[in-house]
Amino acid sequence: MHIFWTAVLGVIAFGWIAGAIELALGVRTIPSLEGVAPLKDSECPPVSILFAGRDEAEKLPGAIATMLALDYPKYEVIAVDDRSEDATGAILAAAAKKDARLKPARVDALPSGWLGKPHALQQAYERSSGEWIVFTDADVHFAPDLLRRAIALAEEKRWDHLTLLGAPKMYTFGEKVALTFFGICFLMGTKPWRANDPKSRGYTGVGAFQLIRRSAYEQMGTHRRLAMEVIDDIKLGKLVKEAGLRSGVATGGNAVSVHWHAGLGNTIRGTTKNFFAATGFKLWLITAQIFGTLLMFVFPVLALPFARGWALTFALIAVALPATVGAGVAVELGAPVAYALTYPLGAVIICWMLARSTIVTLWQGGVTWRGTFYSLEELRRGVV
Repeated sequence: MHIFWTAVLGVIAFGWIAGAIELALGVRTIPSLEGVAPLKDSECPPVSILFAGRDEAEKLPGAIATMLALDYPKYEVIAVDDRSEDATGAILAAAAKKDARLKPARVDALPSGWLGKPHALQQAYERSSGEWIVFTDADVHFAPDLLRRAIALAEEKRWDHLTLLGAPKMYTFGEKVALTFFGICFLMGTKPWRANDPKSRGYTGVGAFQLIRRSAYEQMGTHRRLAMEVIDDIKLGKLVKEAGLRSGVATGGNAVSVHWHAGLGNTIRGTTKNFFAATGFKLWLITAQIFGTLLMFVFPVLALPFARGWALTFALIAVALPATVGAGVAVELGAPVAYALTYPLGAVIICWMLARSTIVTLWQGGVTWRGTFYSLEELRRGVV
């Protein structure tokens, strides 16, 4: 039995060594927006910023203020109120009276065969005119020089599509634990640097900021291709790659920031629709993700007090390397480095989020999103 557990810990340790090396080499290739010189006025192409919001009255004013304060000569903001029942529409109307660059629209009824968000973004696109399009959310804050730097980077790299990895705003202990660990999972699971390689099938998409050429967006099929896709932001990146277009990822730092959810409880509830959907609603895959997460992040910590000899060496490696990765993620996200040591707790939280998303979706027979229920059968048919 001792030999068996030593072998298990050895496999985990060597897996971490290989993963850490790939991570270290890959992250170094991701460019930073901070090092990009902003475009001059004469170099700035027209841009359309598009977002869809439903019942966003609490967060919308702060976000829209930053979008309308951008230091950019030629842009418009198309904001679609997706059947809101709060003051979202009134907030947009009042802001539009003060700034003609904001062009609000409203969706009163959702046609069949569409999820609310993809449909609203499609409506926004059809009202837009920019050479470049930015897809974002109604709670995201932009730095004034964001567009000048982002487009400069995309044009320098000859990318048709650019995803920016921004900075989440985190206030509570639970938020910092969960999001720091989520950052580790994102890096090691999606390997975003692969999206920058035109020969790789790797792709990345983040809802807070995706910049895409209008011609490229039309070539990939617009949001009509994502009509029933729950994780439409990620799959936008996938469709760009499948269309043979050039995609890229960069770190945006504080130029793109968002307070995802207030508190750990809201973070868990807010991802209910997403995590099972991210597997294409495959039960075997999400089970493997939960088992793999516990094995790689939690088991070595639990084994450490009981390990001896080579088993102890392997356990130490399997504990030290994720802590090291977590430290780098914590620094990048603006959390104290000490949160690197909370990764076992973060792993348990994420596993519960994965399990909860699956249980709720299967129990309900589908997903309720933006006030509309979608059956699991139609969601599976819409997976991109």
